[in-house]
Amino acid sequence: MNIAILTFEGFNELDSFIALGILNRMKGSGYNVQITCPSDEVTSMNGVTIEAQQPLEFANTADVVLFGSGMQTREVANDPTIMNRLKLDSSKQMICAQCSGTYLLAKLGLLGDVPACTDLMSKPWVIEAGVNIIDKPFTASGNIATAGGCLASEYLATWVIAKSSGRESAESAIHYVAPVGEKEVTVEHSLSVVMPFIEK
Repeated sequence: MNIAILTFEGFNELDSFIALGILNRMKGSGYNVQITCPSDEVTSMNGVTIEAQQPLEFANTADVVLFGSGMQTREVANDPTIMNRLKLDSSKQMICAQCSGTYLLAKLGLLGDVPACTDLMSKPWVIEAGVNIIDKPFTASGNIATAGGCLASEYLATWVIAKSSGRESAESAIHYVAPVGEKEVTVEHSLSVVMPFIEK
């Protein structure tokens, strides 16, 4: 299963790397998780420069697309040379977004009237874009999921794994990354947030 973590100039490291780390716990089950960028290199909001593992077009055929956030999300959203390269289909792909990444989902016409989550700083201008924002860490509808707050990337990863590979796989992945002494409570909490949105 191909997973594209969309990572743009000015990206938030927590969004891209936490999801990358958790989802890669599923390598043995065929998960191919790739940092996917519009250019060969991107530099984070804190000055960390990374090389893209895949070009942006990788997202168009990926099974899962995860939009991270960053300091330049609005610039990305208003750049047709980037946005026109994305041809996503929520009827065939799981698509999720973190914080200001929700704005990109709106600009691509993927949200419609579906309630969504974002971070507190992005909230005013994401609302201006016509998004129905709810004050929750995570929400999902069908194949679309959004999360608000940097550490809520755990919920996106949990949702992807639980929806694709089942609850036990999600439990195992979160258990591995959870703090020692807090593993059971972390797993229980993460699944309590996500599982109500998994179609049965």
